[in-house]
Amino acid sequence: MQTISTPAPSQEQRPAALGHIRVLDLSRVLAGPWCSQNLADLGADVIKIERPGAGDDTRAWGPPYAKDAEGRDTREAAYYLAANRGKRSVTVDISTEQGQALIRALAAQSDVVLENYKVGQLKRYGLDYESLKAVKPDIVYCSVTGFGQDGPYAHRAGYDFLIQGMGGLMSVTGERDDLPGGGPQKAGVALCDLMTGMYATIAVQAALIHRDRTGEGQYIDMALLDVQVAMLANMGSNYLNSGKAPKRWGNAHPNIVPYQTFACADGHIIVATGNDGQYVKFVEAGGRPELATDPRFVTNPLRVQNRDILVPILAEMVATKTRDEWIALLEAVNVPCGPINDLDDVYKNPQVQARGMVVEVPHPTAGSTKLVRSPMRLSASPADVRTAPPTLGQHTDEVLGELLGHTAEDIAALRAAGVL
Repeated sequence: MQTISTPAPSQEQRPAALGHIRVLDLSRVLAGPWCSQNLADLGADVIKIERPGAGDDTRAWGPPYAKDAEGRDTREAAYYLAANRGKRSVTVDISTEQGQALIRALAAQSDVVLENYKVGQLKRYGLDYESLKAVKPDIVYCSVTGFGQDGPYAHRAGYDFLIQGMGGLMSVTGERDDLPGGGPQKAGVALCDLMTGMYATIAVQAALIHRDRTGEGQYIDMALLDVQVAMLANMGSNYLNSGKAPKRWGNAHPNIVPYQTFACADGHIIVATGNDGQYVKFVEAGGRPELATDPRFVTNPLRVQNRDILVPILAEMVATKTRDEWIALLEAVNVPCGPINDLDDVYKNPQVQARGMVVEVPHPTAGSTKLVRSPMRLSASPADVRTAPPTLGQHTDEVLGELLGHTAEDIAALRAAGVL
């Protein structure tokens, strides 16, 4: 697969938006690390705390793994690489008193603490918000859990797949129940984890702005279930305003017709007519102008009402031409349309390449590794891939020496005691 690999820009080129912020990241897997990766892309110094010998669970979530210069698998799973760029890895056993003391000392020199342990678990170690607030009064402390810090489900473990089901996403995702293949379907990526990471990113930055204005830190309670309910957007609003639970529509849209996939002569195409004018252009391009003036279809509410009559007619029309023919026709008249790409197509796409979405950065064991650039484009303080995802404990000595003043002998003693 050919890609355009753009070297990661130097940190010295432009000031980073969060270059003055340090994040102590106790989270693992996806929701928390996605948040801290966003903050790292924006320039924050993210110190990732990992278990000695094992590290983040996702380090073992392979294959595939990054490969070295000889094509052999390294220990860096592709899943781990997706969520941990730009961070520094420090191994600490937080179940030990010495490890807990190290975390408190690092928190005292940090602006943000991020964690996704079960409710109450870190309190046993003296690493909860109140304990760390005692050593850093203005700390911003963000907890990510499945169900939040209160309520009857607070102590349950939360997993993305379960939350997609419990939070309603799977009730509106998948083919219609009355069609072949109908039934609930999860999203192809851990969408709730990712969105929780995004909401956490926003909340952390808002809390930092509040701190800078008032001097006051605060506690952030992020819950996957809350996020899943919130991100249903128009589906949630449809229910709240109608009292009727929305159903699955497959690749169709509950409120707009036609806004779905169609089978062409040689593949599939997406047609997204967002208004009546685009609908008229669509059917005229397909050689069926009478469908534009048919009284059953002249407005979107009428097309929604008569969906089951109109869509089969449109499907027959679309099937007469190839995918590329349709794209050329519809782009010429400004009707939103597009192909359904696999990832090989995605990374060959000229627009994706022109935007430099693939970056290649040096890696300690793989030589170099390809990563996806942050989509946040800031003109004055850009988000960039600054370093590759760290190997396990890669920066332990560096961070403990730099921030805590530990000598090589101090670090060796901690390592011998099993703390690091």
